[in-house]
Amino acid sequence: MSISSSSSFFPLHTLNEDFSVEIQDESRDLEHSQFKIRYRSNSVVSGTSESSLNFDTLPTIKVIGTGGTIASKGSSAHQTAGYEVDLTIEDLIKSIPDISTTCLLEYEQLLNIDSKEFGTKELIQLYSKIMSELPKYDGFVITHGTDTMEETAFFLQLTINTYKPIVMCGSMRPSTAISSDGPMNLYQACVIAASRESRGRGVMVALNDRIGSGYYITKSNANSLDTFKSIGQGYVGNFVDNEIHYYFPPAKPLGMTYFNLRLPLADNDLPSVPILYAHQGFNNKIIDVTVKELEAKGLVIATMGAGSLADETNQYLSDLVESMEIPFPIIYTKRSMDGRVPLGSIPKVRTEDHTSLSTFESAIPGGYLNPQKARILLQLCLYEDYNMQEIKKVFKGV
Repeated sequence: MSISSSSSFFPLHTLNEDFSVEIQDESRDLEHSQFKIRYRSNSVVSGTSESSLNFDTLPTIKVIGTGGTIASKGSSAHQTAGYEVDLTIEDLIKSIPDISTTCLLEYEQLLNIDSKEFGTKELIQLYSKIMSELPKYDGFVITHGTDTMEETAFFLQLTINTYKPIVMCGSMRPSTAISSDGPMNLYQACVIAASRESRGRGVMVALNDRIGSGYYITKSNANSLDTFKSIGQGYVGNFVDNEIHYYFPPAKPLGMTYFNLRLPLADNDLPSVPILYAHQGFNNKIIDVTVKELEAKGLVIATMGAGSLADETNQYLSDLVESMEIPFPIIYTKRSMDGRVPLGSIPKVRTEDHTSLSTFESAIPGGYLNPQKARILLQLCLYEDYNMQEIKKVFKGV
């Protein structure tokens, strides 16, 4: 056996004396190490005969590490909270089963942070990396923390128009925990990304044997392994006994708008859009402070029910918009996980002379989107300088 690299990476579990593997250090960036993993055709892999393998036609998958629980370690085998990101993408690749009959892997550590630290800068960094390497690979796997995975998946779905699979994965338990879910989730994500059946399905999230749409999926439970759900829309497939089972032919969500971001992209190119959470006794002064202090270009409200806010709050928002010199879209979303905010929920407000009621023209229903996804969609609309009617048309599709 020979390994032509200083790396000790060794992915295969079933070997004979004739086995050899080559790892090429592809680094051209001092901050982000890249490795290319190639399996030579004289290897004996997982009981598969050499004659059945075609190493020249296997898809090449790029795994991009960004951190998260999947890359974390605790101080004990029972610790499932308070852990820290401590593993590299190379460590994670070592932990997964042999996939040499499925794909060729290349991997890179782009970031290594908890997903709570993800912001516009990190989103743009990840987007730029995928776009620059999209022609080189047959699919991508992104390891990511689960806390904000749905936001990253949604952003990538709206900005990368490709038939190639982009599969996100993570874990709910750190690598040191009993029954850590990270290795299996990563393994499944790699197999899914390599499958021809995964093409044309957009961004997907693979966790706990389920395959979900990055457009609709959301984290529903802060602790359990079975956390990612899209109740109304369901899953797109599942993974059982090393088999991928899709429920539908390849398709992407209806009504989706693609945004062609212009590179290079600066952090402040995406406008400020805060989210406010409605509740009983909501103080309307929070709106004024938020809009002025954060220089907001739009606002997302997590409303009560299917778009309900107190009459006083609706009027306050209307009066605030009337005082502005520029259009100011306000997206009415919902606190609840499922359901939608329909057009009929947009409130009536008093006219300027207070003699009658009229539709609040700056209020836009958020449809099925939760507040965090509605924020991203509105940011992209504002980035493209869409007018109010164009923004309403985009949100009508969700």
